[in-house]
Amino acid sequence: MVERTLMLVLHDVAPETWRDYQPLVEAVDALGHIPMSWLVVPDFHHRNPLDKFPGFCRMLDQRIACGDELVLHGYFHCDDGPGPRTLPDWFMRRIYTHEGEFYVLNETAALERLELGKALFQRHDWPLQGFVAPAWLLNEGARQALIKSGLSYTSDPHHLHLLPKFTAIKAPSFVWSARSNWRRGLSWLLSENLAWRCRQMPLVRLGLHPVDMRHDFSRTYWLELLQRLLADGRRPMTKSAWLRQYLEQPRSAA
Repeated sequence: MVERTLMLVLHDVAPETWRDYQPLVEAVDALGHIPMSWLVVPDFHHRNPLDKFPGFCRMLDQRIACGDELVLHGYFHCDDGPGPRTLPDWFMRRIYTHEGEFYVLNETAALERLELGKALFQRHDWPLQGFVAPAWLLNEGARQALIKSGLSYTSDPHHLHLLPKFTAIKAPSFVWSARSNWRRGLSWLLSENLAWRCRQMPLVRLGLHPVDMRHDFSRTYWLELLQRLLADGRRPMTKSAWLRQYLEQPRSAA
């Protein structure tokens, strides 16, 4: 694909994180029609069951009507499995993240949560094509569950993956670690480097998180980067819209 595009992706979307995102979403809407992919958690940290927040769900209905996409993002978005038993697991589950929900589930448990998420989307008449694991972490059991899920795609920090074969499409993601001053400074440097390296790539993703919205420096950067990429000629698209266009492209014979 010769067209250069971007995906604006909001991670960890839940009733308690909406207050973080709302000012940024309003600022993006003021720029014009910029479709977004909302990574929705059905029951964020076991305290945000979406069925108990009808006003929030109506807001998501409105976003779909405006051309946005809702993506299933785990189910609880927290690692509630038995404690780590090895040093690598301890690092991944206690240092790297505490939210790698699908890093610890076996195939049966992962498929059960995927089905619960799909059922929630069906109750609300929300179209569903994609799933993104919290912290982008999948173990082999979760991968097998996704293969059987009937969903169309998943993603990691560097690729989109077409299901069920996990066919990889290069799609680097800008992402910040914004919990401290030094992390925000390092994230700025890494993002500017990535922007330079990816300036001719067909597709890039902006992976926003609620914590980014709690600091003027990071929130301002995301809006500025979005405007810069748009001014550079990139077309904003949701994940599902981009993949639909990608799959419609003619393929040369192998």
